[in-house]
Amino acid sequence: GADLKEIKTFNKSKLINGFTTNPSLMKSSNVKNYKSFAQQVLKIVKDKSVSFEIFADDQNEILKQAKEIKSWGKNVFVKVPYFNSKGNKNLSLIKKLSKLGINLNITALFTFSQVKEVFNNIDKDSQTILSIFAGRVADTGIDPTTIIKRSIKLTKKNKKVKILWASCRELYSIFLANKTGCHIITVPNSILKKINLVGKNLTKYSKETSNQFFKDSR
Repeated sequence: GADLKEIKTFNKSKLINGFTTNPSLMKSSNVKNYKSFAQQVLKIVKDKSVSFEIFADDQNEILKQAKEIKSWGKNVFVKVPYFNSKGNKNLSLIKKLSKLGINLNITALFTFSQVKEVFNNIDKDSQTILSIFAGRVADTGIDPTTIIKRSIKLTKKNKKVKILWASCRELYSIFLANKTGCHIITVPNSILKKINLVGKNLTKYSKETSNQFFKDSR
């Protein structure tokens, strides 16, 4: 997310191991100054990882931004999309950034072939997160767990590479990601708010739902 109050609240939770944001989330939260916002986040989140995304197409500019974002903190991961806005792969740039020892979060991965390409271009000694957009994959009618499982198998010998389940659509995705052996899942606040429903008696839930429908009809 990109709400400082929410980040402050969730930073206190033992369930949360890190944070991520992107330009779209920051736009929806009316963030005007990227660096200022990032520095405020890092004053709150000191011991957990935080991923900040680059926002450029030109490779030289991306390189410049990545170095700048890296300098903000030791717990920072630089998010780089697999494609730029023109549909060109960022693989050569990812390879260069990885060799520089920059912690990377490669985002907007949708297929196993994309995951494999990225994995073959990163420095195996660098910390890397591979973000597979499982929720968006599922939106197309394809089971994302197949891609997740194959990606885990591909990267299992490298402990510095983590597979991330992105674009979470429902609370059950947390359990599904865990079942597949996925290392990380990013979950928005709107879904985390439902965490208190876990283990709820379904008969009771059914009665409450019917009662709510009746109240709303009145």
